[in-house]
Amino acid sequence: MKLFLDFLPVVAFFVAYKLADIYTATAAAIAASLAVVAYTWWREHRVEKMALVTAGLMVVLGGATLWLHDDIFVLWKPTAVNWLFAVVFLGSTFVGDRKPMVRRALGAQIELPERQWRQLNLAWVTFFAVCGALNLVVAFHFDRDTWVNFKLFGLLGLTVLFVFAQGWWLMRHLPEGRDSVARKE
Repeated sequence: MKLFLDFLPVVAFFVAYKLADIYTATAAAIAASLAVVAYTWWREHRVEKMALVTAGLMVVLGGATLWLHDDIFVLWKPTAVNWLFAVVFLGSTFVGDRKPMVRRALGAQIELPERQWRQLNLAWVTFFAVCGALNLVVAFHFDRDTWVNFKLFGLLGLTVLFVFAQGWWLMRHLPEGRDSVARKE
């Protein structure tokens, strides 16, 4: 369900764009982002910080697109989100308890040596930075139809490939016996 909710604004944007135009799509993505935050709050009585930031960026950049009738702001939104994630993941190793963000997310399910946590975190930093840059290349060097398709299918496809590659990498770096997965009870 969480995965569906995470992609709902992107799917709403895609469908509205195909049925109308980029401004209708932007309004649909803003509405879907706010609906996801509201639904999550209603269901769980909390919303993750990153979900709030992502929705906030959609409201601000999407709102600027609608208000100024200039799609450049919504074109930058995926880059802003990805680069913000890259900064947060990178910064996590220097702030607070200095645990890499990926360890904070997966540490309850997997045991890895600190070196592997840092490598995995750096892989996510690189992934987010590259996705942000790719978004700019497609947004400003291809037509809007190509960008909208890339935004849904390209970035989603890259994410799926990266997650599979991460899983393969994790299996190679788990401590001997591979019984360290899901054994923290």
